Order: sequence, then C-alpha cells, then structure tokens
Amino acid sequence: MNEFGPSEVTRRGFVKLVGAAGAAAGMSHAIPAHAQQSGPPVDEDGEVIPGFEESETDPNAAAEWTPFSDRKIRVGIAGYGLCRFGAAFGFQNHPNVEVVAVTDLIPHRRAALAEACGCRKTFASCEEMIKDGDIEAVFIATDAPSHARLAIAAMEHGKHVACCVPAVHGSLEDADRLFETVKRTGMKYMMFETSCFHAELYANHQRYQAGQLGRVIYTEGEYYHYFGTPLGGYNPKTGEVDPMGWRNGLPPQWYPTHATAYYVGVTGGSFTEVSCMGMPSVVPHLQAGNNEYENPFGSEIALFRTSEGGMARMAVCWDLPSAGGERGRVYGQKADDGRARTTRPPLPPGVPAGGHGGSHGHLTTEFVDAVLRDRKPWIDVAQSLNMTVAGIVAHRSALEDGELMKIPQYSLG
Repeated sequence: MNEFGPSEVTRRGFVKLVGAAGAAAGMSHAIPAHAQQSGPPVDEDGEVIPGFEESETDPNAAAEWTPFSDRKIRVGIAGYGLCRFGAAFGFQNHPNVEVVAVTDLIPHRRAALAEACGCRKTFASCEEMIKDGDIEAVFIATDAPSHARLAIAAMEHGKHVACCVPAVHGSLEDADRLFETVKRTGMKYMMFETSCFHAELYANHQRYQAGQLGRVIYTEGEYYHYFGTPLGGYNPKTGEVDPMGWRNGLPPQWYPTHATAYYVGVTGGSFTEVSCMGMPSVVPHLQAGNNEYENPFGSEIALFRTSEGGMARMAVCWDLPSAGGERGRVYGQKADDGRARTTRPPLPPGVPAGGHGGSHGHLTTEFVDAVLRDRKPWIDVAQSLNMTVAGIVAHRSALEDGELMKIPQYSLG
C-alpha cells in the first residue's frame, strides 16, 4: 500500500466553519488580479488558495538535466484570472520557450500577464491570439467552461495545446469532439493535471510501469476544497468577473481529475463503470436553488470499476472545512521491491517547481519536451478524458441515487 497527500487542517477551515451559513449574504467582490500580482494567489480573506502554496525547488533539481535542443518553442498564454495560472507554470522561465503573446479578456489582467511573462504582444481574446501564425503552442489557463472550445479551436489553427484541468466541462459531446480533433489534426494535447507530478503519485507511476505493483486492486483519490466563501472569478455567461463566477455550485465530480489521477495517472488505465452518491451542501450559495447548474450536491463520492478489474473510490468535496488538498492511496498485487527509479525528473535551470506539490514546473517541462521530441505527452488526450469523463458520468449517477452507469472509453492505441 502506498499512501500520500497528508490532510491539511487549516486555520481558514475552522474560521469558515463558524460562518458558513451566512457566507453568501455579505459577499464582497473578489480581489482583482491587478491588486495582488506577486506571491501565491489568495482568496477574499487573504488566505493562500489551497494547492498554491509554493514548494521549494530543490537546488540540485537541474543537476541531471541535459539539454538536447537549443530551439525555443513559441508559446501564447491565455488566462490570468483568480489563480493567475497563466504565469504560474513557468513557461516564461523555460530555456526552450519564448512566450510571444498573451491574452486575457479583462484588460488589466491581460497587462499583468504580459508583465509577468515578459511579453509585449497581447490580444483581446484567445480566439484572436490563436490566429497568430508565429505561435506554435498555446497554454489555456482560462475558465473551465471554455477549455474544450478553445483547445479545439487552437488545434484547428495548427497549435499544440497545454490546458489546465478539467479537459471538458460536464459535456460528453465536447469530450468526443476534443478527442476527434487531436486524432485528426495530429497536434499535441496535454492536460496539466497537477496530481500526476506529486512526488508520491509519480513514484507509484514509475513502480507500476516497472511491474513492481502488479495489477492494482484498489485505489483511493480525494480532492477537498472548501467553498464556504466563494472564490469568485470570470463568468462566461455574463462576460464579466463575478463574485460567484463559474465555480459556484459546480458539480463536484465535474472537477474530478485531482482525485481520478490517482488511478489513471498511476496506471494509464481507465474507469469502466461507476456508482456515485451525493450529499446536499450545507453552504447556502452552493445549494441547488442558488447555482446555475441546478446541482444539489456539495460532496460526491464515486465507486468505480477499473479497466484492470479492480476498484477505485474517488471523492470530491466542497463542504469539508477541516481538510483541503489532493491525496490518494494505491494497493497493488505485488509488494514494491524498490528497484524502480521513483524520483521526479530534473527541471531545467531557472524553472521553479511551483505549487500543487511542486508539480507546475514538471508539467511544463513534460509538455515542452513532448513537442521538441515530437512524441506523445504523458497526460495525453486519452488519459485526460479518461480522468475527466468518469466524473461527468459519476455526477449523472449521483442524480439517479447511485445508479450503476457505463463510462465512455478513450484510447490512442
């Protein structure tokens, strides 16, 4: 058994537990990006958003990194909202990247992103930016509802795509369109699932690939992010920054990949069927009558059958004030004999490990390496969709009181 991702009981969690019932009533507007541009992103209470605590970069992380190309990939970056993801993954620091353009729909955020990336060229929208023939690849760090649409459009314009999670926003049809576009265009697509480069998950991935775990009997993945106070953010329906934003009332299993990576990321397998149960939220602004999704659940716990014939329990919860973060456990048929190399790959000089367990720099380096070597990235479109779509079906199961449902399968062969 391999267990990782310690529970984080935060001061903010206990403070918000007391005031959760009235959180929505006295809501102020989210802190604008131009008011807080340095350091990790914070919520309205000035607390670091869970997962964005900066990890220390190993001073020897670049010691084993060997450059194999002096070519610089020309990258455009889209999105600098609440979490400021556009500049958080170190594209601007990578020796094989030139950030040639940036975009955000909000002008002051666009300017802040350009400054953070040391880039002069800006566009008013991602749709305009992807028309720029000088750009080879784009990093999509926008609101989740726009991920699939923008990724598809970028690939149609001949751009490789790195995209924040989830791959699609609650739509099986978008999943099929995204998969078809990758296959038809031949462009690289990689979802930046941070859990995959958590040190312990990556170690288990290496052990599995070396045959040291055998078939995986059972895994658990958990993603806990307390929303007692709305994070706010861009609202694609209004085109404005909203105190609630697209996150308000989001079905938990529509954002499952921080949890589902603990099976799919370890094994490269998938989930074949699911029974999921949901629990109504006690937080007023998350309840069904107060969110655009008509979603009644603040917590959804899913039991999956895996492609190996094993089982997996994946939990996503917005209602738990006493814990936060991503964690998981892996149980294989074999005992680890310690022969596999389990440390994460070296980082290029100047690329920080970043947040989410020091995963940010590794994700960027994996994507850049895949483009330079013309190979399939680790978290390719099939793995991205197998992590994401399982949650979409799980939410449908929860709405039907746990009905067992089949899950679409994606494979590039």
